[in-house]
Amino acid sequence: MPKKPKHILVIRLSAMGDVAMTVPVLNAFTKQYPDVKLTVLTRAFFAPLFQNIKNVNVYSAEVKGKHKGVTGLYKLSKELKRLDIDVVADLHNVLRSNILKQFLFNLPFKKIDKGRSEKKSLVTGKIFKQLKTTHQRYADVFGALGFPIDLSEPIFRPAEELSDSVREIVGEKDGKWIGIAPFAAHEGKMYPLDLMEEVIATLSKTYKLFLFGGGIEEAKTLSAIEERHQNVKNLAGKFTFEEELQLISHLDLMLSMDSGNGHLAAIFGVKVITLWGVTHPYAGFAPFHQDKNNALLSDRTQYPLIPTSVYGNKAPEGYKEAMRSIAPEEVVRKVGLSIKEGV
Repeated sequence: MPKKPKHILVIRLSAMGDVAMTVPVLNAFTKQYPDVKLTVLTRAFFAPLFQNIKNVNVYSAEVKGKHKGVTGLYKLSKELKRLDIDVVADLHNVLRSNILKQFLFNLPFKKIDKGRSEKKSLVTGKIFKQLKTTHQRYADVFGALGFPIDLSEPIFRPAEELSDSVREIVGEKDGKWIGIAPFAAHEGKMYPLDLMEEVIATLSKTYKLFLFGGGIEEAKTLSAIEERHQNVKNLAGKFTFEEELQLISHLDLMLSMDSGNGHLAAIFGVKVITLWGVTHPYAGFAPFHQDKNNALLSDRTQYPLIPTSVYGNKAPEGYKEAMRSIAPEEVVRKVGLSIKEGV
């Protein structure tokens, strides 16, 4: 009988939301298999996601630097071989991770089944049903390595101490804190900003709001919104990723698109309300362990082809405005109900 692995290399290099979705799975794994060591191969930027998970270390892949290209991946494989890894859990399954596994030829591996054919059937209208979640697809990789994971009893990361630099910007907590992440990678899954500002205008009368974004243009947009409303703080460009996580851990609720910020909040067990445009939770990317009623969906009677894509990058003619079918009043009502339930 083969020896049970004691050290697993876990590969998940990008994007932020997908990397964040590994965290609940690794939390469950380390509780259920406390004697097994995990090394997560990911970008250095994402290392704070894995802080304080017992038996988990991060190995930084510099895919735009010394580990770039085939030669860089070979160099990376030589570095990884020094870690005495027993098996590989490939949660990414892209060309880069597949080349790397070739260089680690003596190591057994299992890779994620992304369910591409099912997802194609979903976005082409052949089926309309809940597919396996990404979290479960990750767990299945470990199951295939001989470590079945039960995700039914979630382990959330505890709230973190706010650093002095974070406190200086956000102040002391007095009342309810709501995070709002209004941006997404693709227009088809981003709530129109004029409607989002209506939501912000109403919520800011009752709650303290923190706006999340990245990049110069998003920061400018959020700064303008901040100036027009009381109790609204733009955080874009003001925090490190680690500091952002600290604040997210103290939120009472996160309002986000189908995007990474919802997954970050879910790590801490923070309630997440998600807004969905041409994508749909059935594809398996809803935040971990959230009430399915907290996903507000575009109207499929008006837009029957939804979901038109898995990632939001494909929207047929006339579908870019699909999210206007989600009324700002409904978003505000859902936030109020969720906050009340959390009291």
